[in-house]
Amino acid sequence: MTDEIKTSAEAMEAAVLPCGALPCAGVSHADPDAAPTAEQQPLPAALSRQPAAEKSEAQWAYERLILYIRNFESQLDATHEVAMGFAGSDAGVLRIEGLGYFDPDLITFYGRDEDGTRMQLVQHVSQLNMVLRAVPHQTQESPARRIGFRLAKDWDEGPHPLQEGADSPA
Repeated sequence: MTDEIKTSAEAMEAAVLPCGALPCAGVSHADPDAAPTAEQQPLPAALSRQPAAEKSEAQWAYERLILYIRNFESQLDATHEVAMGFAGSDAGVLRIEGLGYFDPDLITFYGRDEDGTRMQLVQHVSQLNMVLRAVPHQTQESPARRIGFRLAKDWDEGPHPLQEGADSPA
């Protein structure tokens, strides 16, 4: 027994996170032809370099948010970018330009609102809710940005060797 106090979110995450050597994930869709979601994609090997037990709640949230953003962006056409909507406020949307975390428990979203005004949201991982929205790209002179792929530029080395569907290690 330990004297460490955890929030219910931390306790639940700790209980489900170690699904063997990899984090658990799952999804169900009503449409059998629905586009693959982040839970169905191969986990980048880079996410398994550091043992799950060594990652903070903030780092785990950060890495999984990137997976969701990348997957969402992969389904956008060239005229749309990803933005984040806010629940329960009149703040509108934030065009995501950056994402960060500060251990042990803070996530930060950087971007701009519909008028181009800079915005930053700092949120505790226990309060994390995110709505991804496709918004029209603002300038036709440059291609739509894909922030999810910039955030994880070193993740694309293939699936972790222990992940289902990956080639077995030599």
